[in-house]
Amino acid sequence: MGQKGMGELRARWETFDHGADIGIRGFGHSMEEAFENAALALFSIMVEDLSKVKPEKETKIYCSSFDLVGLFVAWINELLAQADIKEMVFCKFTALIEGVHLHGTAAGQGWRDCMVERGIEIKGATFTEARVGQKNGLWIAQCVVDV
Repeated sequence: MGQKGMGELRARWETFDHGADIGIRGFGHSMEEAFENAALALFSIMVEDLSKVKPEKETKIYCSSFDLVGLFVAWINELLAQADIKEMVFCKFTALIEGVHLHGTAAGQGWRDCMVERGIEIKGATFTEARVGQKNGLWIAQCVVDV
């Protein structure tokens, strides 16, 4: 499980096995926080130690979709696309959701600038087990990513 010690929120994020692929799941007191924490789960797979990555450069992220589940999958795929285009690994995220539109940021370092070993390459987010909703007062955003 991800970072502990958030009061009632016991974990910010986690990964889960799904056949040959990997699931990511973010938790939060708001939908935005769940999206941000799922992004941490995503990038924790892509590097050996995400805590070594510094949020030195910021990239703006925009996406929209037909519903909240589609928006979450679009968010994850846009983060992957921007990381690939800019040759970066992201470690800090903000998301502002208005309806089915998201404006956010991703901050991190270039692969050449950070002293971290690469983890598993992620091809993209899928709609497999994708969901966004509340359970026991917490928001959860999850999907399976193709590795």
